[in-house]
Amino acid sequence: QVQLVESGGGLVQPGGSLRLSCAASGISLDYYAIGWFRQAPGKEREGVSCMSFSGGSTYYADFVKGRFTISRDNAKNMVYLQMNSLKPEDTAVYYCARGPFGGRNWPGEVWLRPINYDYWGQGTQVTVPS
Repeated sequence: QVQLVESGGGLVQPGGSLRLSCAASGISLDYYAIGWFRQAPGKEREGVSCMSFSGGSTYYADFVKGRFTISRDNAKNMVYLQMNSLKPEDTAVYYCARGPFGGRNWPGEVWLRPINYDYWGQGTQVTVPS
């Protein structure tokens, strides 16, 4: 059974931090890009960050640059998102997803498009009250 399971969400005060984890089972993340996305109520799902299969390239949406850090541990089939300096506008359900196999010569904005990802987790809620 193919599963991506996110964890680590919760309620955090503005300026606080959370570390999201994504555990993959039934599929391998080796040689695949991985990404984090989010969806707030009434809004479309948007790309937050992604990492190439090698880990050599990372991309961040402008609204999280300097605050969020993506990482991966292929040996454990895990993906992480460290979120610092959280803001109320970061409130959303956060999803991890598996991206394309191998390398692509894409600009960052293309890497952050949900359509380019096939397997998705069920999401974890992050709430930052105003």
